[in-house]
Amino acid sequence: MLGLDDIHEARERVDGVARHTPLEHSYSFSDLSGAAVHPKLEVFQRTGSFKIRGASNRIATLTDEEQAAGVVTASAGNHAQGVALAATRADVDSVVVMPEHAPIAKVKATRSYGAEVVLHGEDYDTAQARAHEIEADENRTYVHAFDDPTVMAGQGTIGLEIVEDCPDVETVVVPIGGGGLIAGIATAVKAKSPDTRVVGVEAEGASSVAQSLEKGSVQELDGVDTIADGIATRRVGERTFPIIEERVDEVVSVSDPDIAVAITTLLERSKTLIEGAGAVPMAAILAEAFDYSDDEVVVPVLCGGNIDLNMLRTVIMRGLVESGRYLRFRTTLPDRPGSLERLVEIIADERANIYAIQHDRTSRDSGMTATEVAIDLETRGEEHVATLLDALEANGYAPEVLV
Repeated sequence: MLGLDDIHEARERVDGVARHTPLEHSYSFSDLSGAAVHPKLEVFQRTGSFKIRGASNRIATLTDEEQAAGVVTASAGNHAQGVALAATRADVDSVVVMPEHAPIAKVKATRSYGAEVVLHGEDYDTAQARAHEIEADENRTYVHAFDDPTVMAGQGTIGLEIVEDCPDVETVVVPIGGGGLIAGIATAVKAKSPDTRVVGVEAEGASSVAQSLEKGSVQELDGVDTIADGIATRRVGERTFPIIEERVDEVVSVSDPDIAVAITTLLERSKTLIEGAGAVPMAAILAEAFDYSDDEVVVPVLCGGNIDLNMLRTVIMRGLVESGRYLRFRTTLPDRPGSLERLVEIIADERANIYAIQHDRTSRDSGMTATEVAIDLETRGEEHVATLLDALEANGYAPEVLV
């Protein structure tokens, strides 16, 4: 099983390729949670995620023959970029298979780092099957995204940095997809600081680890559905799972709305852009998905920031809705002069700001003498939304919340 010596050896190999990323106390998230929150900002790593660590370590261990034949891998995006850059730096040819719906930004970045990109399948698992076909056809070495001891060891260098930079750490919170990141970090942290708790976080729509732990063996999901594409795997690794069983103290899950709130709050309060997979540790803290005490020193590993801009727009809107900062509702008015003005006056009295109004006289849901109105509003929180809706109802309107 993966050991501390493996991680120390990996550190020597990746030194000069991977950066020692910041670990800083966050006053904002400490105030929001009550814990002493020190994010590990792996978002500032080369390629925008932690994956360069494991990829560099694996490629550094290739034989001369393997280097000449090249490598192949499958990835939703971050591992793809790590392998592409690490292979290019080592003058090794690389092919990366990505799901057809992988974020455009990640596809473009992978190509820019020098890899040949093949788009195939609906998710990571189908992309991986195609990559193994290329492995066999072209005699390439397959660089697994997580279920490889050298890849795990590379990711484990994050754990060494956490313990060195925050020696009083009490809890480390780590995303889980296939398990390579948390297997490496847990190995390093438990070896260097045995009393430190390691908490893993999955997305509810890709919670294979929780089911596997419950059943005592690796379980495969029928499918995955989450905005956290970087951890959207249908099964945990065969090699990572025993390490998680032995060295991870607790595994919890968070919903996509929780993740959206975490992303938008990180943007607003920390001015830091984090992708869905990278935001799940902060989502778990804000949603209190696990128990922690006041002033407990908690290190969430914010492991990546490569989010597609179209997805970001959707996530920001959902995060504002979830936190009561944005409201869209529909109601019906009498189709006569002054009706809309009276509605707008109520909204103004409640100090909500109107973004947009849609006025529809042709809706089949309205009578011939009525008109339907949909209004988008900027609001100040959940209590403000509730007060506004109460005011509308008190004045005879029947608002239907749309988002």
